Amino acid sequence: MTDSNLPHGRDSLTDDLRWRGLIQDSTGPDELRALLDAGAATFYVGFDPTAPSLHVGHLMQVTTARRLQLAGHRPLLLVGGATGQIGDPKESAERTLNPPEVVAGWVQRIRDQLAPFVSYAGENAAQLVNNLEWTGEMSVVEFLRDVGKHFPVNKMLAREVVRARLETGISFTEFSYQLLQANDFFELHRRHGCQLQYGGSDQWGNITAGVDYVRRRGAGPVQAFTTPLVTRSDGTKFGKTEGGAVWLDPEMTSPYAFYQFWVNADDRDVTRYLRYFSFRSREELEALEKETAERPAARSAQRALAEELTTLVHGAEETRQAVAASQALFGRGSLDDLAPETLRAALSEAGLVQLTGELPDVAGLLRDSGLVGGLKEARRVITEGGAYVNNHRVTDVDATVDPADLLHGRYLVLRRGKRSFAGVELRG
Repeated sequence: MTDSNLPHGRDSLTDDLRWRGLIQDSTGPDELRALLDAGAATFYVGFDPTAPSLHVGHLMQVTTARRLQLAGHRPLLLVGGATGQIGDPKESAERTLNPPEVVAGWVQRIRDQLAPFVSYAGENAAQLVNNLEWTGEMSVVEFLRDVGKHFPVNKMLAREVVRARLETGISFTEFSYQLLQANDFFELHRRHGCQLQYGGSDQWGNITAGVDYVRRRGAGPVQAFTTPLVTRSDGTKFGKTEGGAVWLDPEMTSPYAFYQFWVNADDRDVTRYLRYFSFRSREELEALEKETAERPAARSAQRALAEELTTLVHGAEETRQAVAASQALFGRGSLDDLAPETLRAALSEAGLVQLTGELPDVAGLLRDSGLVGGLKEARRVITEGGAYVNNHRVTDVDATVDPADLLHGRYLVLRRGKRSFAGVELRG
């Protein structure tokens, strides 16, 4: 798997990764450069199934895996059927352990979600691996003798997240997570010739423990690096909205909502996100950065990022629908062309009121949808020409809606002015 948009000429792969800000820490900068720029290393990145879906916080790792494969490296995508049953220690409190059968179901879902990001064909074909394969068959005595004896407890206690938990307490289960992850690197090195691991910067302690463990077992040499944690300039958590996390599963976060998450990115963040996640060339990204600085209202960078990532995660047709919905809801396209699933998802994001029985008049609909505070205000908005039903202006304060105007037989799009809209769904 190779790609014509890969850096060439003035920049090596390592130079490109550093320009994008994708390397925060590394075990040996010179050794890492030699390995990455040779273009034929086997690497791994891990995902623990602690939920039924990956979320946008995982995009840094999956897009980096794609980027490395495009440069000629071979990905091992590890889904932690074993480590997912334990969980990396949290700074606040002990994790709730999920039943093994639940974790097994999540493993399969996450394996399926990873498929669009890499290629499973060619000389550097990606491979999905599950650490339950080698961890599940290991006895307690084997684990303590073969793995545990190589880990100085003082080093394990020095890990920041462990230190933070010492006063409140940490179980041996979570304390041992570091050993399991380190053993993953050794087993992947032994079974698949894996030479490189990467992960988020919060995993640096676990990752370096793995590098050291491979060395202590007389194997290697192996290398590692971390990517930065993605943050927002305003201090809020990346990947969160008012409705919660932004998931990659379309049943948990609709493609429309996923698209809107990126379209609404802050100008202070979007150029950084483009460098992290986009597969456009450096020249294209620098042009978008310049355009964003000169004409921020055009939101060219946000739209470019939203379209590229929605296509990557959900496909071209879902992206087309999301773009069409964004335009149609604000009167710049036809609502009739939207699939019912896309329309409902878009209206749910704005605020969808469900009604039964007969529809009230337009003034009542504006009130019930929350676009106005009461009937008096609704009538004033209608009189002033600021009320729209399905993108058609309503000027009669006593206007009603013909049931034949319901989109897909059940939806109405209400708009006040240019930017405020809500939805109505007629049930029953």
